[in-house]
Amino acid sequence: MLKVGLLLPRSTYYNAINFDLYEGFRAGLEQLGRDDIQLITENIGFGTDQQTCYRLAEKMLIEEQVQVVFAYVSHRMAQLLRPLFMAANKLLIVLDAGANMPQEWPSSPNIIFHSLHNSLGASFSARKAVKDGHRSATVHTGYYDGGYLQIHAGFNAYENAGGRVTGTHATGYLREEFSITPPENSNCLLSFFSGDFIQWYFEELQKQAGDERTSVYLPPFGLEESVLAQTDFIQHPVHGTIAWSNKLDNVENQTFCKALADRGREANLFSLLGWEAARLANRATEIMHAQNGNGRKASAELLNFSFESPRGTIHFHENSHTSLGPMYYASVQEQNGKCQLAITETIPVEEVRNTYEEMISIKLENNISGWYNSYACI
Repeated sequence: MLKVGLLLPRSTYYNAINFDLYEGFRAGLEQLGRDDIQLITENIGFGTDQQTCYRLAEKMLIEEQVQVVFAYVSHRMAQLLRPLFMAANKLLIVLDAGANMPQEWPSSPNIIFHSLHNSLGASFSARKAVKDGHRSATVHTGYYDGGYLQIHAGFNAYENAGGRVTGTHATGYLREEFSITPPENSNCLLSFFSGDFIQWYFEELQKQAGDERTSVYLPPFGLEESVLAQTDFIQHPVHGTIAWSNKLDNVENQTFCKALADRGREANLFSLLGWEAARLANRATEIMHAQNGNGRKASAELLNFSFESPRGTIHFHENSHTSLGPMYYASVQEQNGKCQLAITETIPVEEVRNTYEEMISIKLENNISGWYNSYACI
């Protein structure tokens, strides 16, 4: 039986993140008929402990003889694992929320990044705010989400599109410390939150709701549907960019959502990442076999691979070794007093690629993230 490794995270406000990734992966393999692939799992916590991540990856490669390892880790942690996979000449596929921007976009011959592109989504949301006529904005974020360079992607895109940030506010990450300030000289908020923070943020916004409605723009993880479904609807117009929705009307998405429902789970961004990982595992194991276990050669070949996902066609950006997929503009609507997502526009494929290439060309001078955490793992 073939063995594939999976380094799983944990999170305090996405409590089921490890189960969602695992069940999405298993459901994807089952749908492909790959009952010959055994998933070897280890839990790496928040992804901050360098020694733990290295030791468990090494254990998979040496003791379990795994040739392909999937890991929900940050770019920084992936680079610390780089020498291990180079020495073993095996393949590491990083499952990435895309919330950070590395100082250098890596192109290691043994590492591939499969991303949900939260930073790219933040860039599109900021551009959309300017297109909608908002040329000044206040930035709201928190201690945790604001520690990632997704915020730099949003700032940069907004200012390059002709907007001006007139104020910023970062709040604490505990409920009793959570607060926001009114917009400064603007009626637009560029907001960077995820998980439970979205519920708290909307509660605070609703307290400030007056006759003048402030428009809110969020990146993909700020519009995660399982969180929105539990969040009270607010009167402010809420817009943003998403990588996926359970409302996307394609056969693959219907198959995915049903497969998760049949396993007693609700499809979300993390189970989607697991489902797509199964497609990559299916192809990667075939290539590794054909290449006699040579990770460098397998990586180069895998970069030419594309596949159909619940979010659309996924392909790879060769220079950065990172996957690219469709992105969509969306807004928040009311359903029984709670929030639900409505897709408003599909962003053209070429625009996604061009904007991504612009984003990765940004010079990060005097900008750095101190987080090793895998995003949404706190």
